[in-house]
Amino acid sequence: MKSGFVNIFGRPNAGKSTLLNALIGEKMAIVSPKVQTTRHRIKAFLNKPGEYQIIFSDTPGIIDPRYKLHEKMMGSVKSALEDADVALLLVDANENFEECDAIFQALRLKVPCIVVLNKIDQAANGKIKLAESFFADKAYCKQLVKISALENVHLDKLLAAIMGFLPEADPFYSEEDLSDLPTKFFVGEMIREKIYELFGDEIPYHTAVMVNEFKEKENIVKIQADIIVNRETQKAIIIGDRGSMIKQVGMLARRDIEAFIQQKVFLELFVKVRPKWRDNELQLKEYGYK
Repeated sequence: MKSGFVNIFGRPNAGKSTLLNALIGEKMAIVSPKVQTTRHRIKAFLNKPGEYQIIFSDTPGIIDPRYKLHEKMMGSVKSALEDADVALLLVDANENFEECDAIFQALRLKVPCIVVLNKIDQAANGKIKLAESFFADKAYCKQLVKISALENVHLDKLLAAIMGFLPEADPFYSEEDLSDLPTKFFVGEMIREKIYELFGDEIPYHTAVMVNEFKEKENIVKIQADIIVNRETQKAIIIGDRGSMIKQVGMLARRDIEAFIQQKVFLELFVKVRPKWRDNELQLKEYGYK
């Protein structure tokens, strides 16, 4: 039996969340073309009873913190550095390899690292060969695997590479579980994903979601959540003309939540203004950023 923590690191938008979802075969992490979509460390378990349990972790993209929120996000990266058995260093095939290398060097990982060249289906001419030659002689690169997480290309090769480095151990979690996070967490993330989908570049980064109520009744699950914003003008944008936008957020989020929990959902959303919440330690803790 093999079991261990396989943690995914990389720059924002390298495809970490898409890779996690593809490996698990379930939507465990929200996905958006906008950078800094992932704010938490999300653990998801790939189980084959009697053979292996791989505990994958999606981590926030590595950035220079500007707010206490960013510091919490980078704290999630730090915790993933400390318990990794294997590290996946994810590189967008069209990224600047020197900048990726600087980040990977700074991580100072002491565990086997697999450089994962992602988005090979979108790679510019010569980029794949350039990446292979660039990363091949790096001290941290024990193996390089080329994939497309979005298109599910070569994920079997990546799993085989991981298994080669995974330690022998008993499972850390129940082999029936997909994650150690509560359902409420994933509900909040699905609501936040719709804000990233429906609004422009500024609004999503000023919002948080707090799920206050999750009640399972006989035929329906009642969920009440608050969307937190910085300013009254942002509240007006999210509500929209006669409530049009908040209704759209709720409709799209409810569809995904129902698919995730396999039950009918009644979803009630409110928008609340909390000025400068991204730099408020108490509010960050209240919203789940610990």
